[in-house]
Formats: sequence, C-alpha cells, structure tokens
Amino acid sequence: MAKHGKLQTSLEYAAARIVLSLVGALPIRQSIRLGRFFGLIAYRLASELRRTGEINLKLAFPEKTAEERHELLKGSFESLGRAMGLFSHFTDPESILSVVEPVGVERLQAAKRGRGVIFFTGHFGAWELTSFAAAHFGYPMSELVRPIDNPKIEQMVDYYRTRTGNTTLDKFSAARTMLKVLRAGDFLGLLFDLNALDDEAIFVDFFGVPASTNFMTAKLALRNNVPLIGIFAPWDETRGKFLFEVTEPIEGEHSGDEEADVRNLTTRLTKLYEQEIRRYPDQWLWVHKRWKTRPPGEPSIY
Repeated sequence: MAKHGKLQTSLEYAAARIVLSLVGALPIRQSIRLGRFFGLIAYRLASELRRTGEINLKLAFPEKTAEERHELLKGSFESLGRAMGLFSHFTDPESILSVVEPVGVERLQAAKRGRGVIFFTGHFGAWELTSFAAAHFGYPMSELVRPIDNPKIEQMVDYYRTRTGNTTLDKFSAARTMLKVLRAGDFLGLLFDLNALDDEAIFVDFFGVPASTNFMTAKLALRNNVPLIGIFAPWDETRGKFLFEVTEPIEGEHSGDEEADVRNLTTRLTKLYEQEIRRYPDQWLWVHKRWKTRPPGEPSIY
C-alpha cells in the first residue's frame, strides 16, 4: 500500500468529499448524467489509461474496427462516471432504488437453504451497487475489499458501502473471517476479475487469451460446499436504469481431484462473466491491465 503524507491525504480526501457532496446534492438522474460527463473528461485526460484500454480491446475484440473499439473505450469511461454519480446517492436508499430494476432476486433465498453463499462479481457496470442492493433486498454480505491507499477516503467509502447493513473485510487479513462467514450460513461477496498474483492464480482463457485468474473463489466454494451466485449491475440505456441481475446458483463438482475441480469451476465462472461483459462491452474496466501476468516464456502485453 502506498504511503500518503498528511497534506496529500487531506487534500485528496477534501477533493473526493467535495465532488461526492456536489454530485450527490442533485436529483439522482442528474447525478448520473453529470457523472457520465466527468467520465468523458477523464477519457480525454487519461492518456496512459486509454493506451491500456486500447490494447485490451484489441485483444478481446480483434474482429472490431479501431473506431468501434474507440467507442467501447469511451463508453467504459462513461460507465465509470455513471457509477460515481450513483455512488454519491448511497446515503439515500430510496433514491437509489428509483433507478434500479431487480432481475432474479428470488434466486438469493432459493440458493441459501441454511448454508453460506458466495456472491461473485467484477469491475463491471455499477459494481458497488451489487452489495448495496443485495443488502437492501434482505441479503447483507461480508464483502472482501482492498483498502484504498488514502485512509480518510477509505473511511468515507466504507461508510457508503455499509449503509444498508453490509460488512467490509480487508482482503489482506480476512482468510479466517471468510471461513467463519460461510460456516455461519451467511453471504460472502468477492470480486474476482483482476489480474492475480502467481501464488493465487491459474491461467484460464478470458476473451480467448490466457489470463492469470484468482482461483480462491472456486476453492472456497468447493471446500465449504456452498453455491456461487453471480450478481451484476449494468446500466440499461433502453430502460434508463441499472439492472440488479442475479444468476442461477452454480454448484461445484467434486470428482476427487481438487485441482481439476478448481480449474473447471474457475473456468465456468470466467466464461459466465465474459458472457455478461459481451452483453454490455462498454461497461467493463478495460483500463485495468488484466493480462499483465503472462504464462512462462510469453512476452509482456503492455
């Protein structure tokens, strides 16, 4: 975690607090539109992030034209801005729910049946909404998060995240707590779509390209015999709302070969997630270096 001086910490916090307060003071639909506008500004200014996004989109969609990929990348920044506009209203659940349409919420109770459940999602659409909405509908979770480098901003964001009854767990010290959550029959929320370190990862195809993928989500589910449910929150332009999508429960297979079972389940989760991104390809975090870690002998992509 990067170290922040007191002045830098305070200035960053003040800027974040001012932006969220100003955007959140508007009616929610205006906040979402303003957030989208901020996203377009960021697109113009963030040349290094644009470069990463262009590389990623060329890998994922080689069949598309450069102009088509350009529009997807611009849309990805707009999506981040919309999500920020929505996040600024997390202190007002009723306002949030006016722009959310649930899809498949009944699957949450059906999956539990007296045991824990792992919710999995990724940096797609308004991903912070997934835990917020789940808690509002009566399914609060313990969600694994990477603490933000600025402790004051982390405290502020944590307040927003836990408004509807969720609990946040520091990903660097939560191994035992995650087990306790599942063994107590509760819900655990995990993000699994970022480039993973070697000791936590296996290579599975993501958009047809081997990607270093965290296998702990699958291993936790298999070892604790709990189902996995995908929850996603894309923006649907036609409806003018964020969807709160809940997938059918996914059960792991126990063949007696744990390594193979973990690989198979990780591959299934990755394919399902890729299918969701393909439905809304301008709403994933294309500016992340997803293919940074390469199989032995392969050159760097970035």
